[in-house]
Amino acid sequence: MVPNIEDCFEPKRFLARDASKETSKDFINVGGYKFKSLMDKVEEMIFRQEFDRPDDTHDSDVILVQDIKNLVLFLAPTEMTSKNFVKFLNTESVHSLIKSLIIYFEHFLKILEFILIRREEMVGENAQMQNQDSTEIKRIFSAKLSQYRLLLAREYSRVLLGEGDTNKFYHMKPVVNISLSIKDQQFHECFLAFCTVLVWIAMQRRSVTVINWEIDRLFRSEHFALVQCKLGLSNVEASILYGNNYKRCNYRAQTSPLIQELKNVEDENLPILWIGERKYRGNDIRIAEIELEYIVPSSQLCLIDVSHGILGRPKKLYDAMLNIKWDAVGNENYNLDYDPYRIIRQTFLNIPQLDAEKSRTYCQTYETFYQLKHSNELWKSNMIEKWIRRNDVIKYYKTEGMLTDIWMKCRKELEDMSYGRRVEEIIKDFMERKGKIRKK
Repeated sequence: MVPNIEDCFEPKRFLARDASKETSKDFINVGGYKFKSLMDKVEEMIFRQEFDRPDDTHDSDVILVQDIKNLVLFLAPTEMTSKNFVKFLNTESVHSLIKSLIIYFEHFLKILEFILIRREEMVGENAQMQNQDSTEIKRIFSAKLSQYRLLLAREYSRVLLGEGDTNKFYHMKPVVNISLSIKDQQFHECFLAFCTVLVWIAMQRRSVTVINWEIDRLFRSEHFALVQCKLGLSNVEASILYGNNYKRCNYRAQTSPLIQELKNVEDENLPILWIGERKYRGNDIRIAEIELEYIVPSSQLCLIDVSHGILGRPKKLYDAMLNIKWDAVGNENYNLDYDPYRIIRQTFLNIPQLDAEKSRTYCQTYETFYQLKHSNELWKSNMIEKWIRRNDVIKYYKTEGMLTDIWMKCRKELEDMSYGRRVEEIIKDFMERKGKIRKK
């Protein structure tokens, strides 16, 4: 039996500030921030009516990163609905960072489970001997995980340097070059807690402490991690997860593992830094696989048989809290032969060829002629204002506002004796929506 991962972690002493009745099953404590873990019927109606992604957006019938972001921000504490933080989340750079984080943890959790299973197989009466091929397979898995970590490091460095649309959130003032340490620290802690809950929900609410531990290690290093690991990883197991570039030194000179990945990039991995910006032209199959996994929209992952948690799955199979409804899944008649969204099939790791990484050194990269553009629908200005006033909106609807459920909507339509909108208005709205959704 594989040990329960959650039992192998314990938070540090200074993290458990309050162990009273306030910390209950209704909340989940991440980094000192309390996120709601439940919604009542009224809050669910408010979320669906005011904060959920509308039907006129792209791929409104499937789960996207924006849907998970909406849910986490609705469940987040009040300090996360500040004006700067909401606008910071509404940038293309942060959206790409969150997407890369989900892709990384999709593979990280698989490899961690593989390590724990191999550990159990090498002990006991029926212990299996480890040969040279199994060691080489572990090394290849470690190299592949480092490649996803490199892609994540690229996105994080853009946010850290304040490039592009995150320039106005850069922590250093342009003239005096002085940072507001306390304010920036709170902003950073808030963002890491937000990402932890978002990735946890995207990974079908599995191993929240493991995700919290790895995010702390990636963005803080082990010196400042808020969660301690008690898995008892050996040096070999740790090297598989952390990669060859991870170096631990004195905390005064320590840099985060993500920045360490950028300091020592192998020649065959250099095209990874251009994934999503330029169309790759070369004969390296591994680079083509990473590019395909990154540039394909979340709504179309089923076409390439790739799973990124719950991204790309139909919304009708999930409730407002993005918990799967197994009765709805049963009505779809999924089986092992027909499972486009990888709901029935178990997650697995493909056994690589032993010479996969060595053959990459002989691959060639050619000059590219195409640049890629992202097409993500972010919050509009009115939606940003609504998120900033989230508590006031919830309070209004709970006290005096009118919530419209399906019964009330049908009743109003039956009682309405008017002729409705004019034909010209209906055609105009239809043409605008068609021009938005269809390709020109």
